[in-house]
Amino acid sequence: MIHRKAKSRAWHSVPLAALLLAGCAESDKAQTAAPAPEVGVYRVEAQPLMLTTDLPGRTSAYRIAEVRPQVTGILQRRLFAEGTEVKKGQQLYQIDPRTYEARLARAEANLTTAENLAQRYERLLKTSAVSRQQYDDAMAAWKQAQAEVQVARIDVQYTKVLAPISGRIGRSVVTEGALVTNGQAQELATVTQLDPIYVDVNQPITKLLDLRRALESGRLQRSGDNQAEVSLTLDDGSAYPLPGTLKFSEVSVDPTTGSVTLRAEFPNPDRKLLPGMFVHALLKEGTQQDALLVPQQALSRDSRGVPSVWVVKVDNSVELREVETLRTVGNAWLIGKGIQSGEQVVTEGIHRVRSGVTVKPVAAENVDLVAEFAPKSDAVLN
Repeated sequence: MIHRKAKSRAWHSVPLAALLLAGCAESDKAQTAAPAPEVGVYRVEAQPLMLTTDLPGRTSAYRIAEVRPQVTGILQRRLFAEGTEVKKGQQLYQIDPRTYEARLARAEANLTTAENLAQRYERLLKTSAVSRQQYDDAMAAWKQAQAEVQVARIDVQYTKVLAPISGRIGRSVVTEGALVTNGQAQELATVTQLDPIYVDVNQPITKLLDLRRALESGRLQRSGDNQAEVSLTLDDGSAYPLPGTLKFSEVSVDPTTGSVTLRAEFPNPDRKLLPGMFVHALLKEGTQQDALLVPQQALSRDSRGVPSVWVVKVDNSVELREVETLRTVGNAWLIGKGIQSGEQVVTEGIHRVRSGVTVKPVAAENVDLVAEFAPKSDAVLN
């Protein structure tokens, strides 16, 4: 009885095993017949690249001159409109000149007397009618009178307060009828030269040292006459249309921030830039001849933060490869190691790939690199 039941159970298990085997075979056939997943790829090509640095900074006036009186007196007139452009030497204020004109007249009269006496003594000295000492005293008095006239004439000129530089003048701190004094602490007005204008940016000293090492090693080449060219982006994101020139870098490092100050000069004919504005300066560092750029959407990081990309090999199989990222350039990564020129990286359909899978690569439609590529003919300039 037991033998019959076992025999019956074995007979029933045969068709079940056959069905399972048939299902596996059909699954293998279906998997074999499935087409290779289509992925968008970007071909990485080595080419000269202009490397730039975006640094925040602030604008500062090219010149600032505080207008102060150099004589004491009552302010009679203000001869400018506040907030307008003034020229160097233009009269801004008039101080009551009558006292100083009287002093000038008295000094000129004393000069005439001293001159006549000196000339008379010069004639008398030839006949020994006066002593040499009397003649020398007369000549000294004449020269002293000349100096007093010159000082009095300067004081009269100083009653006209002139613009020390060309630029835009601010509000007047004093009004007509006010008493102003020579050497007072309060300025009468301030003239600011806005064209050109300075932009001061701070660069970390470590970044500056890395740049120097890259230039010395030959990894970067200088970009000729455009090396010192600087472009500007305003705080609202708009680009300033006129390029500037890098003038100098500070000779000392700020101990609190570990950075050095760089100063650029920009033309400002329309006065769009005003002192104190927050801006972004784009400095040109140099040209890297064999730069390899990978779109940002092609790069991913694991739990350790190590960057990697999916690379399509010659047989259309993919592999996950770790890379070294140097910096961002526009919307791409500058790669140091891990990728060779001519290789393709996956930027679309990354969720469809895994190591060893064969794919169908097509040109990616989600890649539009934003980078300043240098002309190959001008790649090496010294």
